[in-house]
Amino acid sequence: MHNDRERLNGKSVVDLVELIEGLWKQKWIVMLTATVVTVIGIAYALLATPIYEARVFVQSPSQKDIAQLNYGRGGDSGLPDLSVKTVYESYVRYLQSEAVRRQFYREVYLKSLPEADRRGAQDDLYAKFNKVVSVPVAVKDMPGRFEIVATSRDPQQAADWIVQYAKLAGEQAKNEVTADVRADALVKASNLKERVRSAREEARKAREDRIARLSEALAVAQSIGLEKPPIISGNGSSELSANMEGSLVYMRGSRAIEAELKNLRARTSDDPFVDHLRRDQETIAFYEGLEVDPAVIEVYRQDGGLYASDKPVHPRKALIVVLSAFLGLLLGVLIALYRAFFLTRRFARSARE
Repeated sequence: MHNDRERLNGKSVVDLVELIEGLWKQKWIVMLTATVVTVIGIAYALLATPIYEARVFVQSPSQKDIAQLNYGRGGDSGLPDLSVKTVYESYVRYLQSEAVRRQFYREVYLKSLPEADRRGAQDDLYAKFNKVVSVPVAVKDMPGRFEIVATSRDPQQAADWIVQYAKLAGEQAKNEVTADVRADALVKASNLKERVRSAREEARKAREDRIARLSEALAVAQSIGLEKPPIISGNGSSELSANMEGSLVYMRGSRAIEAELKNLRARTSDDPFVDHLRRDQETIAFYEGLEVDPAVIEVYRQDGGLYASDKPVHPRKALIVVLSAFLGLLLGVLIALYRAFFLTRRFARSARE
């Protein structure tokens, strides 16, 4: 068995040597194949349309950027302050929304393409657009920081695309946030109006109740012939005058009661007698007129400047050339191996014959 193993090892060495000799004999095929494939790779690298990339990073706004949104909110207003996080989340929703992507695709991307590039199926064009403009998370450890990336044959066009995309998402988010602020203000005003209406109704009913009580007191005073309040000497006079309400209203005398009844019946408005009415009316006017101009707020901040590549990101010429040379060499070796194997078998068949 030991001799068999040695014989096999010897045969393997012989086969390997023959294989190397066979490859060496066909070295020109390997070199020619590697050269042809490398030249093809170089031609592609030189002739392929260069693609440039532009990108910009966005992050949450500062507190001063959203200060106008909190005008009339917080404190005892009953309206909570809007936080930076809440406003920025609205922007991120639009930044990643399909509606904004579709709008940008229709209004910006398609119009910027040459007429020849707009032909074809819309689904194919939109699939290409999704590869051209993307919104990945900038850093996995910072989920609130995003980047907008665009690629194009024109570096300036790529830069314009990301600026317009960020602006479009910002405008949509601003409109939503300001609309929510406006709706909150109108709800606040509506609630105050209801409170004012209730207060006025309460004052009207109180006046009617007062008229009813005074009418009964007038009847009592007239029935006993009491025109003026009685004059009582001593310390009790002050106590009596202080208690001329309720069942003792008639003690004020018919003249005083008639005068008050006349005023109550002639009153056209109870507003001066409603507590805090004027303050509530001013607050209602404030909230009804409260509008936030989207131009004075920002829902995101640009982190750093806009980056536009000076060199194309595609094709990567050096990498293409290296890979072409490697693949050409590998293909040449495979062809040479095949030829060596084929020639060996043919030689062996000829020897047997």
